[in-house]
Amino acid sequence: MNGMTDLAFRPYEPRDQRRCVAMFDANTPEFFSPNERVDYLAYLDGGAAGYRVCEEKGRVVGAFGLSQAAAQTRELNWILIDPGTQGQGIGSRMLERVVEDCRGSDTTILRIAASHRSAPFFERFGATVVRTTENGWGPGMHRVDMRLDIGPQAEV
Repeated sequence: MNGMTDLAFRPYEPRDQRRCVAMFDANTPEFFSPNERVDYLAYLDGGAAGYRVCEEKGRVVGAFGLSQAAAQTRELNWILIDPGTQGQGIGSRMLERVVEDCRGSDTTILRIAASHRSAPFFERFGATVVRTTENGWGPGMHRVDMRLDIGPQAEV
């Protein structure tokens, strides 16, 4: 899996902000609407509770957050990867980690607020579309609210 053995996950630290914002910018406008940048910065500046970074050989190549939404329900926040590493399985490994983290708690439902461009990725792992909001993230960037059922038998 192309050096995947060196993938490590750790909590986000303020020193990661520059790298995370650079990854966000590199994914804009393909996966994020430019107007979302201010919200992402506010999230990071607000402490980014539950946010994790994914490192390959000591370099941050991805990030994601998990937050409690309701009893037995978590939300996936701001998942992104370095576009230069797309296609190497890092996104899949991050989603596997998300599911692992959910299984380690009482979570049965993972909510995902994706875009119409990222939704097909999550569908490959069994997420289903709950609602689509045209231009929900900004002009030309449709919001796709999704649900992934978490269970002991679910395969990711």
